[in-house]
Amino acid sequence: MQTLTVDSILDAIETLSPDEQTALLVIMQRRLSDRRRTEIAANITQGKQDYQARNVFRGTVNDAIAQLNR
Repeated sequence: MQTLTVDSILDAIETLSPDEQTALLVIMQRRLSDRRRTEIAANITQGKQDYQARNVFRGTVNDAIAQLNR
């Protein structure tokens, strides 16, 4: 498999027509949004699991500092 560099990818993109570049940009934005949405969903799931397992800290900032200083 050929290793691609950012520069080689950008060079390849430059060979595309403006319409193709725009389409590629839209596709990449959607993929990045989907990836971020998946990460957020995973964080929510983990947070719910931690909360149910009581692996979360609840209290004020002062409580948190006191806990850290113990």
